[in-house]
Amino acid sequence: MAILKAFKGLRPPANIVKELASRPYDVLNSDEAREEAKGNPYSLLHIIKPEIDLPADVDVHSQMVYDKAKENFDLFRKNGWLKSDSRENLYIYAQTMNGKTQYGIVGCAGVTDYMDGVIKKHELTRKDKEEDRMKHVRITNANMEPVFFTYPSVTEIDEIVLKFVSHNPPVYDFTAQDGIGHHFWVIEDDAVISEIISLFSRIPSTYVADGHHRTAAAALVGNEKKKNNPDHKGNEEYNFFLAVHFPDNQLSIIDYNRVVKDLNGLTPEELFGKLGKVFEIESKGSEIYKPAKLHNFSLYLDGLWYSLTAKPGTYNDSDPIGVLDVTILSKLILDEILDIKDLRTSNRIDFVGGIRGLGELKKRVDKGEMKAAFALYPVSMKQLIDIADSGNIMPPKTTWFEPKLRSGLVVHTLES
Repeated sequence: MAILKAFKGLRPPANIVKELASRPYDVLNSDEAREEAKGNPYSLLHIIKPEIDLPADVDVHSQMVYDKAKENFDLFRKNGWLKSDSRENLYIYAQTMNGKTQYGIVGCAGVTDYMDGVIKKHELTRKDKEEDRMKHVRITNANMEPVFFTYPSVTEIDEIVLKFVSHNPPVYDFTAQDGIGHHFWVIEDDAVISEIISLFSRIPSTYVADGHHRTAAAALVGNEKKKNNPDHKGNEEYNFFLAVHFPDNQLSIIDYNRVVKDLNGLTPEELFGKLGKVFEIESKGSEIYKPAKLHNFSLYLDGLWYSLTAKPGTYNDSDPIGVLDVTILSKLILDEILDIKDLRTSNRIDFVGGIRGLGELKKRVDKGEMKAAFALYPVSMKQLIDIADSGNIMPPKTTWFEPKLRSGLVVHTLES
């Protein structure tokens, strides 16, 4: 059953929270982070992307970068830009996008839950990315950024959260430059905290929605500290890591699309000949066409859009992986027709998050940067949970969650 733990959060004063809160470390590169934090000494990017305070040619995995993260973290605490709460709390973090608000409970997840498979994942992680974040956790001795978890919704938890936010003003309430609203409450009522934790203890599993590398790094460092402590008791702060838990009924997954550089030597006519064997093809003209349902795809090629619908028998609805549209596209088109075998390593393919819109696909093809684009119908939360429960792993670049969590609203230190 799932562990949820209250903790003494490190938080910014309300008057600088908008300037301090940042996008996650992995959604922008060093140059973008440097520009975003320009002229803003409060930005958490100085800690989570510390290379922005070093020469532009620095190796982002060099020890001086991690040392700079520690130096900047210490400076933030010294300056009072991150202050410790006086007691262990739970927190509520809500985000508003396009008029819809989703409410997450901020608390610590258990390292043992990750190691024992109570926390379930749906993506593979890369060792180099894991090690990068592990070094960051080790040197700061903190989880600077939360991971994004989901869980099967519990009516009683939903009711507690909605009652609390309706009766208490948020301690933070701001709209970021991208138009996303961020709202944050501190739960200091012991009775409310105990009730939420008790209800959580009945949840069989939680699921990593976004932040697989941060989750792995946090859990592995915690487990490492456990092994290195001869007096380990199990209640040390390193046994837990920072997470925001959203109920699955409040989340939606955005499409994650593909663009390819070439047609593997095929003419458009030859491509359509091969596609016609496994897809029903319908021309949609020059107006952008968005997939209407599962197993329906958009193709953009030579200035025109096409609807591709997988023919019955080309996929297996009883196979949690085989039924995914990313699997159908990868197998029937990318692999068998375009000869793109490994999506993780091929330089003939790129991926475009649906938040950018299908116009981004059109733009990249029209510029000549890419030859064709494929848009997919988004994965459902049920599919994600079914796959994680079955122990399977989704193909690369399957899910895109939006809005992204802002980092810096609360930090969890591993100091006991």
